[in-house]
Amino acid sequence: MAAIAAPTAPAAAVGPQAFNDKGKPMEVRRSNMVAAKGNPFDAVRTSLGPRGMDKMIQTSKGELIITNDGATILKSIQALHPAAKMLVDLSAAQDVEAGDGTTSVVVLAGSLLGAAEKMLQKGIHPTIIAESFQKASAKAVEYLTEISTPINLEDKTSLLRAATTSLNSKIVSQYSSTLAPIAVAAVTRLATHDSSNVDLRDIRIVKKVGGTIEDTELVDGVVLNQNVVTTVGGPTRIEKAKIGLIQFQLSAPKPDMDNTVVINDYRQMDKVIKEGRQYLLNMCKKIKKANCNVLLIQKSILRDAVDDISLTFLKRLNILVVKDVERDEIEFLSKSLGCKPVADIEAFTEDKLGYADLVEETTHAGAKVVRITGVKNRGRTVSILAMGSNSLVLEECERSLHDALCVVRCLVKKRALIAGGGAPEIHVSRLLSQYAHTLKGMEAYCFQAYADALEVIPTTLAENAGLNPIAIVTELRNRHALGERNAGINVRKGLISNILEEEVVQPLLVSTSAIELSTETVCLLLKIDDYVQTR
Repeated sequence: MAAIAAPTAPAAAVGPQAFNDKGKPMEVRRSNMVAAKGNPFDAVRTSLGPRGMDKMIQTSKGELIITNDGATILKSIQALHPAAKMLVDLSAAQDVEAGDGTTSVVVLAGSLLGAAEKMLQKGIHPTIIAESFQKASAKAVEYLTEISTPINLEDKTSLLRAATTSLNSKIVSQYSSTLAPIAVAAVTRLATHDSSNVDLRDIRIVKKVGGTIEDTELVDGVVLNQNVVTTVGGPTRIEKAKIGLIQFQLSAPKPDMDNTVVINDYRQMDKVIKEGRQYLLNMCKKIKKANCNVLLIQKSILRDAVDDISLTFLKRLNILVVKDVERDEIEFLSKSLGCKPVADIEAFTEDKLGYADLVEETTHAGAKVVRITGVKNRGRTVSILAMGSNSLVLEECERSLHDALCVVRCLVKKRALIAGGGAPEIHVSRLLSQYAHTLKGMEAYCFQAYADALEVIPTTLAENAGLNPIAIVTELRNRHALGERNAGINVRKGLISNILEEEVVQPLLVSTSAIELSTETVCLLLKIDDYVQTR
């Protein structure tokens, strides 16, 4: 049900050549576009930029999340329509690829869908629109690469500027001077001069409630999530530590869940208790024989990982115990400490231990923290101790740190920076409009629509900052037409200024990835003409 082409439409799209699809495919396309532009787009649009609004999310378990991170907001949205789910997946894809720009990518996709809808109403075939958008996307990436500034990983100032810009749009923006240097130091420790990526799983953020975000620090060594077990009064500080990591239980064996053992004779009962104590004593002696004096025990489900009897034996043998180490922490700890996880007491030997100068439990800003320092044969891993006055602030601090780490990782992947504040989008929009004039037919119209759609980023930035979007974007276009290609919106002062002088920069990869991914999603939605449900 395509509308008749507007009078301004190209001659090729009017009359018998105008694309007028049958009812159902057109309705399916319209339904997809309305759904995708609806909930996901509206939910995150107001949270774009440093002056963006925050969202309060209540999970199904009743937990509260306060955030303005696009990926986190969309993850919590109960999207029912498949097209809306595609925008949620789009945000997740941007989070994996770049780690930042998760809000921008959805806002951009929503704007491109609006542009595509207008083109469909003019009677242009969806395949032509999709192909033109793909070409425009490739051109946009080319233009962005042209205006980017190459950087060196040794240039810590540029990395800091990029990390600070990312943190400025977060709730914890006032602490960006604390968190940005931590993010830069963590990634640069792992990155070598010729590395093309950094695995963020090698950076672990340990959260402890206590103090303020200013107490967050990068730890030289390893920090544990767990505390030392002191129920029977074991040691809390060990020098010249030999660390063992075990995946078996230090508790008396139990029968299977289906079986029960009934003992009605006291002598037999005494014998069972005695055997249990002897079994545990033998295990503890084997651990001590391997010269181990710090023991990390994996969490157990079926029976206690360690019981009071074995803790008493370990205390007498002067062994520091940390229990309930999660299964997904095992790989990180074995890599960081240079020890091997042991699943059987018979295999527990000295060559599987890790070595450190000091393991101790200290009180840091009111929270107990176990630190392992001076690790020998240390792997390439980093531990960050995140502090916060309550769990809400702490969760948001972790999300913000993750985004800052991703921004620095982007600069390791693609070592180039561009300006922020809507400057690159307006620049690319202008160049695409000029390029559209050299094209003919429907493609020229699609390129022009794509160029106009890119202006949604500066428009939204201005709207969220309480400025007049029409006046600001017109002034921005004017400045760029006069050759100021780094002119952008300074939301703090509410005017247009050279955004590079304000040190508002972002990695090239964040912008190019956002443009490519949003265009792919829109083209995919354009090519869908039917919707079938299977039973």
